[in-house]
Amino acid sequence: MATITRFEDLEIWQLALQQVNKFDKMVEETPLAKNFELRNQMDASSGSVMDCIAEGFERSGNSEFKNMLVIAKGSNGEFRSQLYRCLNRKHIDQDRFDLLYTNNIKLGNKIMAFISYLQKTTYKGQRYKVAESTQPQTSNLEHQTHKHQT
Repeated sequence: MATITRFEDLEIWQLALQQVNKFDKMVEETPLAKNFELRNQMDASSGSVMDCIAEGFERSGNSEFKNMLVIAKGSNGEFRSQLYRCLNRKHIDQDRFDLLYTNNIKLGNKIMAFISYLQKTTYKGQRYKVAESTQPQTSNLEHQTHKHQT
């Protein structure tokens, strides 16, 4: 697996960004633009998915990242639930619902797969790698101690 150094390179973040962009287009093209409360809720939940992925990645520890991915997955489900409200209120047609629903499910599955990967890996995160690399090696410490005693 290639090392990812920016959250923008994560496939799940890119899919979340696509979901936001599709939502923005939906607002421009449908009566949802006039339903301020639902529109704002959907804007918040779709944005939360990509923002939680970014925040978790930037924390540089797998435990924190997993927690933020769980929140992102929850926000993704919230957005999907709101899609049903759009359909039921006839803000969107079935075709648009199906497209957004399919992409949303794909994103949720990929987030879950990434959470599973992080749960199985022994790598704790970049923050811990930096901390470990700044600590002296035991063998070096013993060598330095022995050197000063003679």
